[in-house]
Amino acid sequence: MINLETLCKNAAAVKYEIQVLPTEKKNRVLEQCALALVTRREDILNANGLDMERAAEKGMPQGLQDRLRLTAQRIEAMAEGLRQIAALPDPVGEVMERFDRPNGLRIEKCRVPIGVIGIIYEARPNVTADAFGLCFKTGNAVILKGGSDAFYSNQKIVEILRDVLGKNGISADVLSMIEDTSRETAAEFMKMHKYVNLLIPRGGAGLIRSVVENSTIPVIETGTGNCHIYVDDEADPDMAVNIIFNAKTQRIGVCNACESLVVHKDIKDAVLPKLGEKLREKQVEIRGDEQVCGILSESIPATEEDYGKEYLDYILSVKTAGSIEEAIAHINRYNTGHSEAIITENKEHAEQFLREVDAACVYVNASTRFTDGFEFGFGAEIGISTQMLHARGPMGLKELTSYKYQIYGNGQIRE
Repeated sequence: MINLETLCKNAAAVKYEIQVLPTEKKNRVLEQCALALVTRREDILNANGLDMERAAEKGMPQGLQDRLRLTAQRIEAMAEGLRQIAALPDPVGEVMERFDRPNGLRIEKCRVPIGVIGIIYEARPNVTADAFGLCFKTGNAVILKGGSDAFYSNQKIVEILRDVLGKNGISADVLSMIEDTSRETAAEFMKMHKYVNLLIPRGGAGLIRSVVENSTIPVIETGTGNCHIYVDDEADPDMAVNIIFNAKTQRIGVCNACESLVVHKDIKDAVLPKLGEKLREKQVEIRGDEQVCGILSESIPATEEDYGKEYLDYILSVKTAGSIEEAIAHINRYNTGHSEAIITENKEHAEQFLREVDAACVYVNASTRFTDGFEFGFGAEIGISTQMLHARGPMGLKELTSYKYQIYGNGQIRE
């Protein structure tokens, strides 16, 4: 097993190689990587089978097992993500601004690669292909530190991608995987600021907090998802039930699933009975306030902790509100800055919600499940940023670039 510092040093050494690759070659390699994933689908599924066996033996929660599981369809989606990245415009070299100074200097602000990007993530093998594709297209070397739960899946995907790189005369160190899955190695990786320019964690609250608190490398924080849906007093009840059911149950183990519901008190009698009946199809447990429990007899009283929790399970917290202002205040108090939605036919309420809710993505009359790089047309995503820096929401190609100023003169000197 390669020494961690050597691995990071090798990635730093090849970052200049990838930065100058022509767009046409990058796109061609990405297309070949997509084909290789599909062609070697059985190898990936066999490796994933080993991870799933260990997950079942350890009693991993179903929501997390869903994140870990690969299928032929999900491998095809990974490949399609790479194809979409190949089809997108290359941001590297884009002139973001151009202006002239009175002294004759012409200044251009241009997009450039960040350099070496480290990704620390948990049981999400799809991240392996997504992270490579986005970093490769933007001219960045990438170092992956996956969790032990997805070790065999990640290892096989990286092997396949590195093989394609080698066949195209590109150093395989453009894509590296840290095979030691221990926490000690993760902590050591967080200190490799000499070689790594940016660190992005993807996983649960504990992982993200650990990286933010311990890394000496600049971090883009991808947050957990306590996502809310607010049913306004002027909502269409049937639309509300359909959207909530989709957002809660379509996939329970993802960060953009609905975990919390706020219902205006004037529409609760029209919505909650229908919603309760629908959620019973998936045995969703409802934890509600006094008014909710009075309507839905099977619900249990919610605690303060319930309103701020990302369940990743068939559990939904439900609270009633007397006004849109009360609903917004509740959401801003308990949300994680990820994705929030309002169901309403009132345009003014919709605009107020969009304006006042503090989150990376805010929806009107749509499921929160669309917060996703693939759905946004980014091809894939490196994560969902919930912070307020240059990257927020699904992080695609442009969010993996920095910029530099290029200044053209004709002999100017400063007096």
